[in-house]
Amino acid sequence: MAHAKSSNPNEFILPDLGEGVHEAELIKWRVQIGDNVQEHDILAEMETDKALVEVPSPRSGVIAALHGNEGEILKVGNVLVTYAGGGGAAVAAPAPAAKSPGTNGTHAAHAEELDEPSERTEDDGTVVGKMTGSLGGVSAEAGKVLATPAVRRLARDLNVDLSRVQGTGIAGRITEKDVRAAQGGGGTKAAPAPSRAPVERIETRTRPVEIPSPTRASSPAPAPARREVPSIPAGEATLRVPFRGVRRTIANRLRESVNQAVHFNVMDEADISALDVLRKKLSAASGEKISVLPFVASAVCRVLTKDPFRSMNATVDEKPGDANYDAAIVQHRAVHMGIAADTDSGLMVPVIRDCDALGVIEIARHIAHVAEAARTRSASREMLSGSTFTISNVGSHAGRFATPIINYPEAAILGVGRARPAPVIRGGGIFVGNLLPLSLACDHRVVDGATAALALAEIIALLQDPEQLLSPARA
Repeated sequence: MAHAKSSNPNEFILPDLGEGVHEAELIKWRVQIGDNVQEHDILAEMETDKALVEVPSPRSGVIAALHGNEGEILKVGNVLVTYAGGGGAAVAAPAPAAKSPGTNGTHAAHAEELDEPSERTEDDGTVVGKMTGSLGGVSAEAGKVLATPAVRRLARDLNVDLSRVQGTGIAGRITEKDVRAAQGGGGTKAAPAPSRAPVERIETRTRPVEIPSPTRASSPAPAPARREVPSIPAGEATLRVPFRGVRRTIANRLRESVNQAVHFNVMDEADISALDVLRKKLSAASGEKISVLPFVASAVCRVLTKDPFRSMNATVDEKPGDANYDAAIVQHRAVHMGIAADTDSGLMVPVIRDCDALGVIEIARHIAHVAEAARTRSASREMLSGSTFTISNVGSHAGRFATPIINYPEAAILGVGRARPAPVIRGGGIFVGNLLPLSLACDHRVVDGATAALALAEIIALLQDPEQLLSPARA
């Protein structure tokens, strides 16, 4: 596709919102025709894959036209906003696609006040995926504060003067971390390298990851605005709710998994009585809350990194519908663990990379970190991709066994149910144990039934002898 800038200096082209993103759904307009906007004011909320993105204005001016309707899929490179003439030159997106004629109509947005999602905690600002340069031509100017409304609100709450804070985000954007660091130092002067909250440094095979220490972290970040759940209007018999945003992405991924993978399930229970005792001791000694899930992840890593179960730590490389493509099973040495997270926006699967190189406490910290990033919509594109095996903790809500859908193109997923007290037989006696239901789903094209059953038995054996799970599976 040819790429070119708009020939009209008053047209703002929808910029590239992340690596590999060619389209985005228009969630909400934040301006309407006739509004006089300032540079960096938010024009619209867009959704790409599983990321919510705020698109700032590249210039000051009066809005003459809005191109696109809420809920519509817009292409990167098409015109998003037209300004009235005479307000200065608009800046087009870096290497945008040429406008497709007749693609988008003109739409006047609602003028209602909207809730903004919380600021991203990564230095990528509000954009998922790395970007070079500025977003749509936006960059920080001397004496001008560059921060999203959510960060400005946080600064007001913490009594921090943003004009004295030096931003570390893209284009000099002030991030939530910058505001909290400034609060810790009184927020009275800028620093060349803003101080950070105390962190525990956790090494992985790919890169060091800094995660705030749970015992010394500053006050928690404000929760993102919850999306309203639509209800059937009074007097109406039905309500039509279109697939939009994350829900659309989830639906497409699930349909792809069901169409491509050949699902089969094997289920059993583990007596985690000894694990519960060890878990409580570990929590008391570390001062951190540790759930059963990190132990399960550690057990899975141990199983997936030894024969004959390495075939389960795999992805399928294929192109559906292309008979000429040489499809293959790709086995992975490292275990990049996907952790299914239920959020207000839908199900997301952030990834703990090189999970097999982490101990239980490190895994617990990573789970808390990636789950929070998913809930606050601050997860980067890298954090939401590249998993080789997924765990879904359905028992955190309710239920025992499940038939989890494989996170395609992975070859397997483990569903963890809710533990319950039940009679168990040990050493010829009957005792009250704590049984944890486990449901393993595999792609039968990749994993044989016997292999899956034996793998689940190995996971259960490890959970029932949990001392060996404290250290990493891979030295």
